[in-house]
Amino acid sequence: MSESTPATIEDVARIAEVSIATVSRAIHTPEKVAKSTRLKVNQAIAITGYTTNAMARSLRLGRSNMILVVAPDIGDPNFSSILVGLENEARSHGYGVLIGHTQNDAQRALEYLKFLNSNQAAGLILFTGILPFGHETMTARLPPSVGIFEPVFNGGIPYVGIDDIEGARKVVDLLIAEGHRKIAFIGDSRTRLAYKRRRAGYDAGLDAAGVPAELRLVQEGDGTLESGRAAVERLFVRDTLPTAFMCVNDQTALGVMIGLKARGYDIPGDFSVTGFDDVPQATFMTPALTTIRQPRTLIGKQAMALLLDLLSDRRPAETEILLRPDLVVRNSVTAPSRRWT
Repeated sequence: MSESTPATIEDVARIAEVSIATVSRAIHTPEKVAKSTRLKVNQAIAITGYTTNAMARSLRLGRSNMILVVAPDIGDPNFSSILVGLENEARSHGYGVLIGHTQNDAQRALEYLKFLNSNQAAGLILFTGILPFGHETMTARLPPSVGIFEPVFNGGIPYVGIDDIEGARKVVDLLIAEGHRKIAFIGDSRTRLAYKRRRAGYDAGLDAAGVPAELRLVQEGDGTLESGRAAVERLFVRDTLPTAFMCVNDQTALGVMIGLKARGYDIPGDFSVTGFDDVPQATFMTPALTTIRQPRTLIGKQAMALLLDLLSDRRPAETEILLRPDLVVRNSVTAPSRRWT
């Protein structure tokens, strides 16, 4: 086997000292192969650099072994880690991944769904939280589909993510324990189900702490940096200031921090700020951001596993899988400033 010649399944079988059929089973249906045999096959794959060609396999079998992943923004810091989990799980079962980048354009999302009519994709992973308007006329039927990271607002399809309500409760409980009662929620939304759930966790936490409605400052937002900065401006114009900002995600929190610092305020000396997601930048913000961590790679893995169950006509035990969120306490939260109390 020369360096210019791609490794073949025969090469893997020879090095692992098993049959080609066993290699194929170890790759495509690993649950049917003994652990010791899978280990030998995986070692042989690593040695040879062999990769399965999902597209070629699809052509041979007359059906697609590709999964379409539709995402609004592949630059989102959450996307790459989730994609790792998706792709690793898909590859271990002989599937490949196609990425449809919608750039937050509904028409582009609709165009990507054409793959489903042309049988170029066996299943759909949807990051957008919504099926594009008019998809019913473009697709004869949706293939097995799973929503990920953002519950699908209008699709009624299975979902894998974290427990947003529990995550928000953890943030509220931390702020209440630090002495905050006037806590602003930044990022309320009527259509983003994840954000609605985080708002529900905010309200539940304040209800449990006996915080009255007049101390709750809720601002709408779309999860962008600019929406966080704009929320700060609105609150200052109205002269209704909280002692802490609970943001729907880390991007919003960064916008809040920028808005507060532009006015000369210190974080957390004057205001505490929290986020949600724990994107890589959260550690490097000044101060480092207290936030909720999502197990992104595990979310991707479990979402793909759920989709593969659907593709195999196996009835999943759950159609909504919510993983436990972790509170990550850093330097952006402290007790309320005396100037506001």
